[in-house]
Amino acid sequence: MCDTAVPVVLAGGRGHGRWHLANIRRLQDQGLVRLAGVCEPVPLTEEESGGELPAQSADFGALLDRTGARVAVVCTPIPTHTDLALTAARRGVHILLEKPPAPSYAEFRRMADGVAEAGVVCQIGFQSQGSHALPAIHELVAEGAIGTVTGVGGAGAWARDDAYYRRAPWAGRRRLDGADVVDGALTNPLAHAVATALVLGGATRAKDVTEVETELWRANAIEADDTSCVRVTTAQGLPVTVAATLCAERPQEPYVVVHGSRGRITFWYKQDRVLLQRADHGPREYEHGRTDLLENLVGHLTTGAALLVPPDATGAFMRVVEAIRLAPDPASLPEAAWRSVPGEHRRVVPGVDALVAAAANTLALYSELGAPWARPDVPRTGRAEVSPR
Repeated sequence: MCDTAVPVVLAGGRGHGRWHLANIRRLQDQGLVRLAGVCEPVPLTEEESGGELPAQSADFGALLDRTGARVAVVCTPIPTHTDLALTAARRGVHILLEKPPAPSYAEFRRMADGVAEAGVVCQIGFQSQGSHALPAIHELVAEGAIGTVTGVGGAGAWARDDAYYRRAPWAGRRRLDGADVVDGALTNPLAHAVATALVLGGATRAKDVTEVETELWRANAIEADDTSCVRVTTAQGLPVTVAATLCAERPQEPYVVVHGSRGRITFWYKQDRVLLQRADHGPREYEHGRTDLLENLVGHLTTGAALLVPPDATGAFMRVVEAIRLAPDPASLPEAAWRSVPGEHRRVVPGVDALVAAAANTLALYSELGAPWARPDVPRTGRAEVSPR
């Protein structure tokens, strides 16, 4: 192992943490990092670890002290993010914090302010923002490829079965033991769609958002939303509408679309794929690479590379999380609006795939598109004017 490899501790090695564990080992093979430890209440087995077991402990702070970690990757339940990030920051340890960074704007500010005060670096884990497609799209827009931008839409039609909501006590919850969780479709599984749409709409900081409208629904027997949409008005007056469901009939790759007066740019952010469509031209498709966020964080520490996703660059996203947190609790869809899929242990909402696509295409909310279960008179919508900090 190279002596210059950056020692890394992972908090949360199961669930999505398995992806981070594999990624740390990938970068370890390149000599960039060294897996110094894993924090889990129940230690990982060698098979789960995917290689030689590092130091392990259920005490995050003690593990950081013991290993001399320089970077901590935090992939733990949403309500624990702020405290664990501050535990690392107080020890001078830099952080890669999984999205969403916090369950409320107050907790986000406590984390971001504490990290800044400690003088450490924090990268927020919106992997799509490492895509090289984003600067390419910004360049196309700046060149006038689609004329004047009129709005940004986002669409996420995914499917999740019953086991998804049983994977952890906090899954599908808005609150747990008196603490905010806000584990809804737009704030966790499809948070990338929201964050990416905001970036392409020129809204990254909290002050870039002036209003958030929400419509939250659920087909599953959960507390949070599984079928929802949000429309953000940016400080420049641009509408950014994102629609999502975890009850799709035919799950598809999520995407963000930039609408212009003379065309549109569609970005499938998980695939780093871009489609440019414009008047009097044939369609053009591009594929881009991406920079891994842990690799970028290490590069920032060792070579001064620009950090891709610092906390303040996610302030606009956190305004959306806060609006969803404060909105009326999601309404249960009537039984006639959903059906169970035999043998798949999941619920689908007939017609929702087209509805999600229509919202991204027209920048309209479900109620405005005529969804029979999303009538404007049903009090499950919210509108929040934002007083940005």
